[in-house]
Amino acid sequence: MRLTILGGGGFRVPLVYRALLDDPARSVSEVTLYDTDARRVAVIADVLARLAQGRPDPVAVRVARDLDDAVTGADFLFSAIRVGGTAGRIHDERIPLAEGVLGQETVGAGGVLYGLRTIPVALGIAERVAALAPHAWVINFTNPAGMVTEAMSQVLGDRVIGICDSPVGLVRRAARAAGADPGRVGYDYIGLNHLGWLRSLTLDGTELLPGLLEDAAALGSFEEGRLFGADWLHTLGALPNEYLHYYYFRRETLASVRDTPETRGEFLDQQQGGFFERAAAAGGPQAAYEMWERTRLEREETYMAHSREASGGWQRDSHDLEGGGYDRVALALMHAIAGDRGSRLILNVRNGSTVPQLAPDAIVETVCEVTSKGARPLPCAPLREDQLGLMLQVKAVERATVEAATFKDRGAALRALALHPLVDSPAVAARILERAAGGWGGEG
Repeated sequence: MRLTILGGGGFRVPLVYRALLDDPARSVSEVTLYDTDARRVAVIADVLARLAQGRPDPVAVRVARDLDDAVTGADFLFSAIRVGGTAGRIHDERIPLAEGVLGQETVGAGGVLYGLRTIPVALGIAERVAALAPHAWVINFTNPAGMVTEAMSQVLGDRVIGICDSPVGLVRRAARAAGADPGRVGYDYIGLNHLGWLRSLTLDGTELLPGLLEDAAALGSFEEGRLFGADWLHTLGALPNEYLHYYYFRRETLASVRDTPETRGEFLDQQQGGFFERAAAAGGPQAAYEMWERTRLEREETYMAHSREASGGWQRDSHDLEGGGYDRVALALMHAIAGDRGSRLILNVRNGSTVPQLAPDAIVETVCEVTSKGARPLPCAPLREDQLGLMLQVKAVERATVEAATFKDRGAALRALALHPLVDSPAVAARILERAAGGWGGEG
């Protein structure tokens, strides 16, 4: 099979390639990289060359001339683009913070701004895939993953599937805390991208989650337990996705972000910008790889630092510093489709009738069965009122963002910002939109 990575100069591309090299099925024969930044993709190609050294018959890598060259002939496409680069992320974070509301890459006003800028480009990619590789599967890593997948599905239907490593990481950590093998547990997970809940965890038919939620020591042994606190998790009766910390502890997280000299985007802009500059100057696979590995570890150590600071300050577990997650989910999804395996994965797919209160074409994040026909969401238990209410409100924001980005509709953009539960005023939303309008091209 031929795999194309759009955003092939992305910092985490070596994690995907490493997973392919370690894949015993050797299902991918060639990886094509495409990126609009020639320097970045050249550096990443060097890192991949170093990873391939000493491997028998490593997966071939080529760099595409342009988007059409990258898309043509692909069986699978991983879309991992960042429109506007880290400079755009800084823009998305700083504008809301200046108005006293949370600025984060995928959550709140920052997520809406990122979606407005990214969706038009993602739609253009979807149209080229439909024209040049209509039988290919697009696996979308691009954030905000729910919005972007929903927009692309307007063109590609069910042949675009969104992925995120947060849910599978939550299941894995919760299983270990409950004393179970993560590979053997069953689970019920439902929500939207970066807004979901693990509501059941079973082993051989025995429900493990209630016992875990009663065990403060076990909850304190993994990230989400420390992030949300045993008392709140026991009260909530479910394990939330880590990004729900922004909703449940909005005041504390906002204070933590505002009290620090740099946003996450500013940190990554300096860190990754410095890496690519040094690696390009040093030249050669070995130097590029060593610099990449050091930078990757620092990136993992500082992940969600503001939320960890707001919840008392603690270090990430060594299991979660290995990197990867997206790569494992993407590879499992690709294998499940190509091998018609009937695997169960947590994915971003069209709702169908999974959540009856949402439109059938709305993208949800839930447990799916994956075969050669794609991903089919499995039935789930009814949502509680608090879960459903938050999902409905944020989904309305996502759909308004897609509408605004597709049709350059200022009214829809204002609605998306003003209705977000982390934005507390239509006047604030209007000021954010006015300051950000040049970043996404919206007109009144």
